[in-house]
Amino acid sequence: MRALAQALPSLLLRLLLTSTPGALGTNPGLVVRITDKGLEYVAREGSMVLQKELLRISLPDFTGDFKIKPFGRGHYGFHSLSIHSCELRGSALTPLPGQGLSLTISDSFIRVQSEWKVRKAFVKLHGSLDVHVKGITISVNLVLGREPSGRPTVTASGCSSHIRDVEVDISGDLGWLLNLFHNQIESRFRRVLESKICEMLQNSVTSDLQPYLQTLPVTTEIDSFAGIDYSLMEAPQATAQMLDVMFKGEIFNREHYSPVSFLAPVISLPEEYNRMVYFAISDYVFNTASVVYHEAGFLNFSITDDMVPPGSNIRLTTKSFRPFVPRLARLYPNMNLELQGAMASAPFLNFSPGNLSLTAVMEIEAFVLLPSSAKEPVFQLGVATNMSAMLTFNTSKITGFLKPGRIQVELKESKVGVFNVELLEALLNYYILNTLYPKVNEKLAEGFPLPLLKDIRLYDPVLEIHKDFLFLGTNLQYMRA
Repeated sequence: MRALAQALPSLLLRLLLTSTPGALGTNPGLVVRITDKGLEYVAREGSMVLQKELLRISLPDFTGDFKIKPFGRGHYGFHSLSIHSCELRGSALTPLPGQGLSLTISDSFIRVQSEWKVRKAFVKLHGSLDVHVKGITISVNLVLGREPSGRPTVTASGCSSHIRDVEVDISGDLGWLLNLFHNQIESRFRRVLESKICEMLQNSVTSDLQPYLQTLPVTTEIDSFAGIDYSLMEAPQATAQMLDVMFKGEIFNREHYSPVSFLAPVISLPEEYNRMVYFAISDYVFNTASVVYHEAGFLNFSITDDMVPPGSNIRLTTKSFRPFVPRLARLYPNMNLELQGAMASAPFLNFSPGNLSLTAVMEIEAFVLLPSSAKEPVFQLGVATNMSAMLTFNTSKITGFLKPGRIQVELKESKVGVFNVELLEALLNYYILNTLYPKVNEKLAEGFPLPLLKDIRLYDPVLEIHKDFLFLGTNLQYMRA
């Protein structure tokens, strides 16, 4: 019983973490929020696509027999019906909590052109007519989901279409034919057109919208050895005023993936609605990048005497070290030194309101280059520096820049006695400012891309730094081919 009592808290905690949505270990690295302004824009763009699809609808012929006084019996046919023009007005996309989005189109108009012919015995009449379909209302639910691969999915359900009024324009004094259309054809025409509209919508979602959502990248290449995982962690979540999409947002080594040892923080997005879309990019994204580049040895470096500027007060030779490390010069007379440096651990970017900072701790080991080409370790240094960082948005990428801070050098271990490291501090500061910083900033300037659908352009950005995340608000534009 005692063993059970000890194990129970651990078991309950494990169940809690694995069963609660958004629990520890399942937080997204990046959240994209589409506001009502963004949904309005998407609805307008979508209605323009649907207008083109409506023009492609094919309508059947309507034929039958009639009996009209004083003409008696005859046969009619309305054929070659085609949608000549249409205008979809009042389109709106509203969140549908638990499902996705609801698309409604109201007060719309379609003009149908047709040929008609009437035959009675040996008498034949024919002509053309215009059908004005007014007050069309369309409604369909767009159910959003997630594939096992992490891509979004969409299916249409619950489509309904209603026609308020049908007006027919026939040239000439043919009131009896007008009555024939209203009495025998209009109801069938309404049912067929309403059915065709929903059929068109279903096909458009399946053949156009779903493939378009597949253009959202699941993984994106950053460079030759790093990529970013933009798989969806769950289906997009609709709330009363917005749609949230949760991405994993983890940067990984493209050659061999290994999970990081830390978790993405919980992101509490501000209540902002001035832009169409907001990106909340947590420090998890940037810090997984730091781990990848650290493990790849991107920040490892070595300094030899030929890299020291000519006017330097110290050279990387044992002779130059004689005044303050006499034992080094005695043991290894007239030999060159090499400094090899690496980060003690991956430096993590710290987010606080309005501020970005970074602390880097380096380990540097000094070697004497022996005549035999062997390298003899002689002392170790610890170097620490605090830096500030700046993040910017460039069309579709987040880019960065590091501003240098003062370095502090400490002697960690020495086989040649204790000595003052001030002169080495100046040398290291020169190298870090003129070589290491430019290398890192060049990589940061390349940036990493945001998860965008094909042909989407972002503009009018606003950047804010919050605790644990970068908040980017922007408008979007669909670039038509």
